[in-house]
Amino acid sequence: MLQTTFDRLSGLVSSQHVLVATNSQLVDAVVSQLPDLPIEHIIGEPFKRDTAPCIGVAASLVQAADRNGLMIVMPSDHVIEPRSEFHRAIQAGVRLIEQDPERIVTFGIRPTYPAESFGYIERGSAFEGLGGVAAFEVQRFREKPKKELAQEFFDAGTFYWNSGIFLWSAKTVLNALKTYEPEMFAHIEKIGQAVGTPHFQKIFVQEFEAIRGKSIDYAIMERHPKVAVIEAPFQWDDVGSWQAMSRLLKPDSHGNTFEGPFLGIDSKNMIVRSEPDHLVVTIGMQDVIVVHTKDATLVAPKQEEERVREVVKQLQELGLREYL
Repeated sequence: MLQTTFDRLSGLVSSQHVLVATNSQLVDAVVSQLPDLPIEHIIGEPFKRDTAPCIGVAASLVQAADRNGLMIVMPSDHVIEPRSEFHRAIQAGVRLIEQDPERIVTFGIRPTYPAESFGYIERGSAFEGLGGVAAFEVQRFREKPKKELAQEFFDAGTFYWNSGIFLWSAKTVLNALKTYEPEMFAHIEKIGQAVGTPHFQKIFVQEFEAIRGKSIDYAIMERHPKVAVIEAPFQWDDVGSWQAMSRLLKPDSHGNTFEGPFLGIDSKNMIVRSEPDHLVVTIGMQDVIVVHTKDATLVAPKQEEERVREVVKQLQELGLREYL
């Protein structure tokens, strides 16, 4: 999926203008997956500090190369088709920023069901003259809703899922961090000032560790006065959850989605993923996720899927990092 995300930019952004932000432990893996990407374009974060610091450091690197540079921020766990429509949406976003360089652009996905696992964007007034691409002022962002509220958002027809794809100038996002998160910005500014010097890595580690992590949504998006949302003309899915399997792969007649050997007896609406040589059998079960790998097996009700992060935390606390 990292390769697919990288390839999605072909014809839109030069490979020499791509940055990848990842955990420092994954830098070697990124190098092997993206051999055309210069190694100095891989940001190996020494500590987990959420998306705002990560994006701030990337913006510093962009601005060091081009004072007026624009940034597309793209998670690598998205399925997006077709590429031509993605490019068309990005180009419409660029036009919005050309009209107002302080504008931030995000991309909303028209909901297909009342999802509880996505944040939502409520749209306001429409923009005109974007070549058939629908764009609106953002009225407000809404957190992941409970079932009843998700249904209200879905029925209203004026809400989008928040895709987490952003477009802005590096200068704008750094100025926003300076305004809304001055303590965070002070550390990011020191990192930016060290770009191109022999001491960059040392200063990067030192200053990044001192940052208090925060998501870009809380740090900037929900505070900035000039945010536009483009209604994505492309097909999109977030594969950051196991339930995405049921949207990407065709379920059987009982609603079971599986990858790998599976036998379901009186079982329905299951999501099962296994190794090619390992059979999973369920009897009398429904709405359950089963994921089997070589060294671990996960079994959870669908509605409890997001608690996987609790598993990660406890494995870390127990010193069982080999299972992460």
